[in-house]
Parts: sequence; C-alpha cells; structure tokens
Amino acid sequence: MAQTTVTGTTVAEVMAELAALEDPKARAVNERHGDDHGVNLGKLRAVAKRLKTQQELSRQLWDTENTAARLLALLICRPKAFERNELDVMVRQARPPKVHDWLVNYVVKKSPHAQALRVAWCADPDPVVASAGWALTTERVAKKPEGLDLPGLLDIIEAEMKDAPVRLQWAMNHCLAQIGIEHAEHRARAIGIGERLEVLKDYPTPPNCTSPFAPIWIDEMVRRQHDT
Repeated sequence: MAQTTVTGTTVAEVMAELAALEDPKARAVNERHGDDHGVNLGKLRAVAKRLKTQQELSRQLWDTENTAARLLALLICRPKAFERNELDVMVRQARPPKVHDWLVNYVVKKSPHAQALRVAWCADPDPVVASAGWALTTERVAKKPEGLDLPGLLDIIEAEMKDAPVRLQWAMNHCLAQIGIEHAEHRARAIGIGERLEVLKDYPTPPNCTSPFAPIWIDEMVRRQHDT
C-alpha cells in the first residue's frame, strides 16, 4: 500500500492521475527519442505545481521505476536533500534521456555534491554516467571555470569524442563548443578539433536553429555575443 505524505497525497493517487494523462500520440513521439511515457510535459508540470515540493513523495515516485513518475519526482524534490550516494544510484537508474537530462539539470547541478560527482562520473566506464559528468563539466566551463584544466579537457575530447557512444559524444561535443564560446584563448583549438573530428557535421538542423557541429555552433554564439 502506498504511504501517505504530509499532504495526504498517495503514490497510488498520483500514479492514477498520470495514467489518466497518458496519450498514445505523445507516447509515440516520446518513444522515438527513447522516452517511454505518454504524458504531455506541460500537464506534468501542472501536476508538479499543484503538489509543490514533497521530498518523501518524490522518493516514492522515483522508486516506482515509471518514467513519467520519475520525471514528476524530479520536479517536486528538494535537490539539496539527496546524499551523494543517492544521486549516484539515481543517475545509474536514469536510462531514458529525459529522466537523465532532468536529473542532471534540475537536481544534481543544485546539489552540494555536484563537483565530487562530476569528477567521479567523468571517469566512469558507463558512457551514460560519464555523459552526466561531462554535462556538469560544461556547466563549470560556462559558469565557474576556475580550477578546470581546459587544455586537458580539449586533449581528452580530441582523443575520445570521435569514437564515443552517442550520448557521451553529444555531452563531450557540448563541452567542446562551450570552451570555444566562452574562452577566446582556446577558441581556435576548439574549432580545429571540431573540424578534424567532424562529429555531428552532417546532423540535420531545422531552419533557424544552430547546428550542433562545434565550429558552426561556436562561430554563431560568438557572433551573437558581439551583436549584443
């Protein structure tokens, strides 16, 4: 039986509400991106807004292993309430891309354990876990680069990005672009690495969107900085 939270909302009640929001068309779209749920994210956020922050309910929803429930759990949790080992377990459980993305961006980045996890995860043999470490590194590159070895990061990217699994490759490519965008002294090298490796060079990019190919991405973002 589901436990009752302080507000009286049970896991069973929330799961029933999520089941009622299930849309086969939304599921078909999400599954093309590797996310096995059919709940519109706007409606999911509305549920989270109503529930407000509830750490215990969040933990219970996460334990259901249901993707929509885990997304909701990440919206109603208290990021700083998780211990380091909890976040490490969670990132290894977060296989659907959206769950992984929200866990890293909404929770881990706000955690006092973010730096320790960044270092540990970047060296992890699991490429999905390593991609989380690189996402945290990209955050540091942009917002708090002090203490980072940027030439060393470029060395790793140059040696490993070309043959990395897709999700890790995307994360490393984002870091490469961010180094080039934010740090003029490393821009030429970052662009050169992108040009040589040609990662995502032919990625189909919709009109009015910036290509994820690092040289184009860097040039476009630097141009925008100069235009403002």
